[in-house]
Amino acid sequence: FFFIECVHEILYKLKLQTMSSSFGSYAQRSIKPTAAIAASALSAAIFSSSSEQTQNEIDDNNSQQHVKTVASSPLTGLNVLRNNSSSIYSWHTHSPFSLNKNNATTLCEAASNPAAKTAPYKPSDPAEPTADASNNNEDKTTKPKWGMWGEEEDGLFHGLFPRRQLWRPHLEYPLWHADWDGRQPIPVMSVDKDESARLTAQRDRQIRKDGVTKHIILIRHGQYDETHKEDEKRLLTPLGREQAAMTGKRLGQMIRGVNEEFGPCKVKVVRVSNLARAKETADIIYDNMDLGNFDGEMVERADPDPLLNEGRPCHHIPGGKARPSVVERTDEHHPRIEEAFNKYFHRAPVPEMPPSATESKEKETIIATTATEESNESDNKQKLVADPKHEFEVIVCHANVIRYFFCRALQLPPEAWLRLCTFNCSLTYFTIRPTGTVSCRMLGDIGHLPHEMCTFSMHTGFNW
Repeated sequence: FFFIECVHEILYKLKLQTMSSSFGSYAQRSIKPTAAIAASALSAAIFSSSSEQTQNEIDDNNSQQHVKTVASSPLTGLNVLRNNSSSIYSWHTHSPFSLNKNNATTLCEAASNPAAKTAPYKPSDPAEPTADASNNNEDKTTKPKWGMWGEEEDGLFHGLFPRRQLWRPHLEYPLWHADWDGRQPIPVMSVDKDESARLTAQRDRQIRKDGVTKHIILIRHGQYDETHKEDEKRLLTPLGREQAAMTGKRLGQMIRGVNEEFGPCKVKVVRVSNLARAKETADIIYDNMDLGNFDGEMVERADPDPLLNEGRPCHHIPGGKARPSVVERTDEHHPRIEEAFNKYFHRAPVPEMPPSATESKEKETIIATTATEESNESDNKQKLVADPKHEFEVIVCHANVIRYFFCRALQLPPEAWLRLCTFNCSLTYFTIRPTGTVSCRMLGDIGHLPHEMCTFSMHTGFNW
């Protein structure tokens, strides 16, 4: 071992990395296995150290990503991964060793440990970045391999549509991508690894406790006249206007609340697409919420958003081979609808600091006192006291958009969107927890509509 270390030291000082690496390969062929392991690992370590400057230059351009392998021993499979804040050492699954920067196992001990040599295979976590020596020359600026690829790709997906229009998830189904909205808090950094884990866990508990849950209620527009092609003439039918009025009354009950058990909901805003049938529906819903008798935070009426307009979000399966016109419409509509999803579906901002117990009690006392005083001043007024940890948004839009949002929010294949059905003025309701988890509480709910008002476009009732 002393001889091997001396040779490597000489080669390192002479900056002969190639020869040093070759020497490690020679050693593993010509000397005892234990010494070969040491030589190969030392060769990898020397190469890693001497290439530190080059690796730092790569890190400057990839501060948000783990960089590929910079050193690989042919026998032990040692890989060195670096990012902008720390160095992470990992071993291939066939390696009999475990080595990290805080708890290093000596080469001699690892080589002589029979238990380590026979360690069972443990698959890597697919959520973690992988290191592959064969990808060292890969272009670091390539587009992430998720979503719908914009570049051309040869061939059809099972003879149905261009492969480039197939949605690729961040992680393999059915794994959940925690940072789906790009708002996952980064780990709390500390010099000590255990302290960093403790502070991160403490921060996450604070987010769960004091964070705001975001509620999104998607409403499909009411029944409309489909005989016209001009959007300004595609207005609600008389039945569609009744559907919208009933929907507004239901939302008004949610905002006002019934009693302490079924308390009020804080609806902050009503959003709408830019198509005539959706805007007419939103106007009728807002007018029937009956919020004029309340003294509280009023519900905002947002400007119409063309991103929410109806369209073809992506291809659907099952389905036949897509016609060229369908391929063109998918290229045209998908980026816009995906942008709308990213704009409105995300967790609420992370709270900066949890309020103390004293401050919380004082705040509750002030609210209760204010509500009592104002109720004495006017019996016709009701103080709207909403739970500050829950915020609601209402979005009036269209069936295809809602079904696509459903699949995307739950991280399901978007190509399944046409398997769902949302009736006119139905409610599809999501919750986004402060930790980023998403749940669907309602899908196409029409419980507020009587049977004679249930329609899907021009289809009435359920016998169709």
